[in-house]
Amino acid sequence: MRKLLLAAIIIIIAIVYIGRLSYLQLIDSSNKNPLEDTAIKAVYDYPERGYIYDRNGDLLVSNQPAYDIMVIPKDVKPLDTLEFCNLLNITKEDFIKKYNKARVYSPRLPSVFVPQLSKSEYATLQEKMRKYEGFYIQKRSLRHYQTSSGANVLGYISEVNEYELKSNPYYQAGELIGRNGVEKVYEETLRGRKGVKFIQKDRFNRDLGPYKDGLYDTLPVQGKDITITIDKTLQAYGEQLMINKRGGIVAIEPKTGEILAMVSAPSYDPALLVGRERSKNYSRLYLDSIANPLYDRSILAEYPPGSPFKILNGLIGLEEGVIDEHTTIRCYHGYRYGRNRFMGCHCVSGTLNELQSATYRSCNAYFADAYKKIIEKYPTPEEGLQAWTNHAKSFGLGNYLGNDLSTGRAGRVPDSLTYNRAYPDFQWRAETTISNGIGQGEILTTPIQLANMTAAIANRGYYYTPHIIKDIEGTPIDEKFTTPNQTTISKRHFDDVVLGMWDVYKRGTARFVQVDSINIAGKTGTAENFTKIDGKRQQLTDHSIFIAFAPVENPKIALAVFVENGYWGSRYAAPIASLMVEKYLRGKITRTDLEKRMLEGSLADEYAKPLSGEPFEINQ
Repeated sequence: MRKLLLAAIIIIIAIVYIGRLSYLQLIDSSNKNPLEDTAIKAVYDYPERGYIYDRNGDLLVSNQPAYDIMVIPKDVKPLDTLEFCNLLNITKEDFIKKYNKARVYSPRLPSVFVPQLSKSEYATLQEKMRKYEGFYIQKRSLRHYQTSSGANVLGYISEVNEYELKSNPYYQAGELIGRNGVEKVYEETLRGRKGVKFIQKDRFNRDLGPYKDGLYDTLPVQGKDITITIDKTLQAYGEQLMINKRGGIVAIEPKTGEILAMVSAPSYDPALLVGRERSKNYSRLYLDSIANPLYDRSILAEYPPGSPFKILNGLIGLEEGVIDEHTTIRCYHGYRYGRNRFMGCHCVSGTLNELQSATYRSCNAYFADAYKKIIEKYPTPEEGLQAWTNHAKSFGLGNYLGNDLSTGRAGRVPDSLTYNRAYPDFQWRAETTISNGIGQGEILTTPIQLANMTAAIANRGYYYTPHIIKDIEGTPIDEKFTTPNQTTISKRHFDDVVLGMWDVYKRGTARFVQVDSINIAGKTGTAENFTKIDGKRQQLTDHSIFIAFAPVENPKIALAVFVENGYWGSRYAAPIASLMVEKYLRGKITRTDLEKRMLEGSLADEYAKPLSGEPFEINQ
């Protein structure tokens, strides 16, 4: 009886297994991948990539048709290689290299053999491709730029690399993916979803028709159009003003945090990175290690903020209660501190300053003294500096801001740990770090951070996270871009500082770049600039910096301008800022004298000095 029972159990188990296997193989195909069958060929149908529009609805990026020569290595039959290479305008060595690369990727899956043929090349090849088994033409779309500016904002698309193929199963060899800028950040939105058709093949490798009557076939889903916050006209104008200069301009709408312009100079025409010449053009841009056109200075370059940072020190001093709007200091052409150390200033010797006048005169002595009082308010320098650091960081300095840009740098706001590491053998004090009071020392900011700080001042104490996306076919944007970020400074402290910034235009360092009937608040800056030449630290010509917002009574634009080696703030950065403000608010320029000077102005000789050996101009 036991033997019969054991035999019955074995037979029942066997029947269950056989039944389950039969069901999985003959009936249930939910987990079956058709591509695992060598008799199945996949043909992909690529949707058009979504269009990109500027904030005013002007088209920036559309699509144009292109054609790829595809190869399935296992299907390739002997062919006249020389004739085929001549048709494709490639060498025999290129043919072998491309074929081997495709075979290594997959003998059965299609790979791009020659990408991005033009319409004329496609017309020549279309009828002849039947001679070359294993090769076929696949249509896809490439980007077509309706603007020659904003390359750093828009980014570009190129073929996926090996890492991306391994890490993201969506992509196949030869497919395109967004690189940098909007194309990278909103890749999944813009690309849509490709469709696929599975074709059954017989033992002679001939097409028999759709596999399982198209059961597994999918239709392509069109990429979504997006609207970005950039103003096409303002972006192009900023790039014109920065011709023959290096640096960055970032303009923000204070009430929303929308980025109006994000200029990096020098730049390039985005159309250079489209088509069969893309690789050659990219190599040329990448290898230009002197001008670095691929380096986005608007969000990557870190500069000392210089005098614009004095505004922040004034606000921190007010919040901490160590100064008020009537606090005065007499400037004797500079500020003495520590053991017979002296910080120079451009104020006339004996000038008596309070906060408003110190702001428009850019008095080093006033703001160095305010910084010292902030640090010394607390029992220890560490506590004082940490309080100062927390205030500065509340304006978005020293971090990545949480924006939707493809790259960026954090900048630097030093804290007590910075100086404990730098001075392990003695107790540092306020005087040790006094350069922070005038925006030098260890502080570093990117143009977008300084523009965001300016927007927070324009708003009297809060800012919206800077962002580039405005609309995705009606889909609401991320809440973090519509939620205000509060600074640690009370609203009541901003009016006196803003009046001082307004005076910068009325009677201060920017009085010569005023724009009639537009009330602009601003602050010039000149930052020391050092580099290493032949292994030695060398001081170069100073950077020109300016921040501004306008109109003062109802701010609609806030911006920061950095011009590398631009001498001083009022020479290049301030005129450029005034022109950008007028262009955005009026749509036309009345200060044609400034415009002519900036458009014709060139710093090419200045940038050549490290190679030419000519002396740099150092402000004393």
